[in-house]
Amino acid sequence: MMEDLLFHSGYLGLFGVSFLAATLVPLGSEIFVALMTVSGYEPLLIFTVATTGNTLGSITNYYVGKLGRNFLLSPYINFGSEKLQKAEKMYRKWGAPILSLAWIPIVGDPLTVIAGVFNLDLPIFTFWVFLGKSFRYSLVIMTAETFLQSI
Repeated sequence: MMEDLLFHSGYLGLFGVSFLAATLVPLGSEIFVALMTVSGYEPLLIFTVATTGNTLGSITNYYVGKLGRNFLLSPYINFGSEKLQKAEKMYRKWGAPILSLAWIPIVGDPLTVIAGVFNLDLPIFTFWVFLGKSFRYSLVIMTAETFLQSI
């Protein structure tokens, strides 16, 4: 069902799936990127659309953290808590490059929200998130193309 929706909506559907997959919605976009690659869609366009959508989804998370800290997230997160202090310590230790791992399931999306809570500089945030997501989608597309050539 979801595959049919994606293939009927093409690149626009890929953008939507990639965007949502980067938010706190539990959804993965890699399978759609791979399926579109082996189905004959243009790999460079797949890469561009998926990376853009996924990066914009992460920027949405950033703003949820930045703007929603006091009214949206405060019922769920104690901002004076040890966990938040540990997250801040992690950011201080590893710095913004940790955001290149924002594509990793389960931990990646919260990393982007926390970056907003900590008011990380948006261009720096975007650079590291984009870099990691570019790497991931390049790898998915190259793997799908290699699979296609082997059959």
